[in-house]
Amino acid sequence: MASLTSEFLNFIVFRYLFESGFTHSAFTFGYEAGLNRSTMDGHLVPPGALIQFVQKGIQYLELETNLSNDDADMDEDFKLLEPLDLITKDVDELRKIIKEKKEKVQKDKPTRKDKASADHKREPTREREMEKQQKGKEREQDKERSDVMVLEGHTSEVFVCAWSPEGSLLASGSGDATARIWTIGDGPCNSTIPNVLVLNHLESQATEENKDVTSLDWNSKGNLLATGSYDGGARIWKRSGELVSTLNKHKGPIIALKWNKKGDYLLSGSTDTTAVIWNVKSGESKQQFDFHSGPLLDVAWRNNNSFATSSSDNMIYVCKVGENKPVKTFSGHQNEINAIKWDSSGSLLASCSDDTTVKIWSMKQDVCLHDFREHRKEIYTIKWSPTGAGTSNPNNQLLLASASFDSTVKLWDVELGRLLHSLNGHREPVYSVAFCPNGEYLASGSLDKCMNIWSVKEAKIVKTYNGDGCIFEVCWNKLGNKVAACFANKKVCVYDMRL
Repeated sequence: MASLTSEFLNFIVFRYLFESGFTHSAFTFGYEAGLNRSTMDGHLVPPGALIQFVQKGIQYLELETNLSNDDADMDEDFKLLEPLDLITKDVDELRKIIKEKKEKVQKDKPTRKDKASADHKREPTREREMEKQQKGKEREQDKERSDVMVLEGHTSEVFVCAWSPEGSLLASGSGDATARIWTIGDGPCNSTIPNVLVLNHLESQATEENKDVTSLDWNSKGNLLATGSYDGGARIWKRSGELVSTLNKHKGPIIALKWNKKGDYLLSGSTDTTAVIWNVKSGESKQQFDFHSGPLLDVAWRNNNSFATSSSDNMIYVCKVGENKPVKTFSGHQNEINAIKWDSSGSLLASCSDDTTVKIWSMKQDVCLHDFREHRKEIYTIKWSPTGAGTSNPNNQLLLASASFDSTVKLWDVELGRLLHSLNGHREPVYSVAFCPNGEYLASGSLDKCMNIWSVKEAKIVKTYNGDGCIFEVCWNKLGNKVAACFANKKVCVYDMRL
C-alpha cells in the first residue's frame, strides 16, 4: 500500500483530533509531525477519515487476498489506487478502479506515431477547455470583486486576525511564522489594492519550527501590535512594521495575549501554566503568575490592573498586579475552559468549556450566577455584545454569544438568565463569532467554510459567504462596514457589509 504515505496518515490523525474537539492536541500533534512544513494539501483529507480507515482495515485484507496471489502483482495493483480511494471507496469500488486502470494501461500503449497524432488532435480541445475555465474564473472573480477582497501572501494556515482600533489596518497571524499588517481603504472592497507589511518571526538561519503566530492584539491607540508565538516569545511591533521588543520568559507556546486599556501592560498566557505581565515601556517582565496546574487557554483584563485566566485544569483565577495570590477563584467547570470574557462593566465574567456549558460569574459570589447547558458539544468561544450599560449602545439589551462544535451559535439573555435564540445555519463546528459595533449583526465562521451574517433581532441569516477553507476567526472593523475572516487555506478575506 505504497500510496498511503506516513504524511497522509499524519493528516488523518490531525483531522480526527481537530474534528473531535481536541484543538490544542491537534495543533500540538500537527506541529510535532511537521505538517506546517508539508507540501501536501491537508484539506484533501475527508471528514471522519481515521474512523473510515480503521473500519475498512478488514476489507482491505480481503481485497489483498482476492486481488492476486503474487505479492509483486499485488503491490502493483495497490499502486493504481490513490490514498483518498482507500478512505472513500468500498472494496467493490476499489476492485473496479483497479480493473479499469489495468484495462486502460493495456489499451493506452500507443506507438510514437499514435502519440503524436493524439497530441495533435487533443490540443484544440485543451485550448478550448483552458479558455472556458479561464473565462469561468474571470466571471467568478468579477462577481467576487464587487464585495470581497482576497488577501494572499501567507504560506500556511491563518489562525488569527484583528482590526486596528481606527479600522484601516488589519493584522493577521499564521503558521508560516509571520504576522502581516494590511492597509485596507475605507471605500468598497474593489476600490483599492491593499499594502502589506510582513512581520517575520524567524531569526536569521532559523526554520519555521515553533514559530506559528498563535495570537495578536492591537493596543487601544492602534500604534502598537503585540504577537504571541509557539516559540514562547511575545513581540511588540510598530504599525510601520518595525520590531520594538521581544519578550522572553515563557517556556511554552503563548496561547493568549492581551493589552490593558491604558496600554502600559501586556498580558500573556502560555501552555507552561503561567501568565506574565509585561511592562511595555521597559520591555521587561513585571510579574509572573503560577497558579494553574495545566496549560492556560485564555486571559482577559478586567480593568487596567486586574485580569482573569482560564486553563485546561478547569479553573479560573482572578488576579491583580502586585498581588501574589488570586483575589478570586471560580470553580465549577468539568473540563478545560476554552475562553473567558468580561462584560464592559467588569462585573460579570463569562466562560465556556469543553464540558458543553457557558457560565456567568460575578465578583460578588463564589458560585456561578448562570449555568447555560443548551449546547450539545464543546464550546470554543464566546463574545459579549457591544450593548447595555457602559457601552456606546446603552439602550440595547446586553447579550452573550457562544459558538460550539455542535454547529450552532446561541444568544443568551444574561439579565434573565435564559436562551434567547439558537442560530442554526452551519454544518460543522463554529470557531468564531463577532458582533458588529452597533450590535445589530453577528458574524460567525465555521469549519464548513462559510461565514454567516445574522440579524440579531430577527435571529436570521441575512448574508452568507462561501470560502474554500475552514474559517478560524472573524472580526468587524470599527465602522461596521467590513468583516475580515481568516482561513485554513492560507488566505484572509475582507467582505463588504454595506447591507
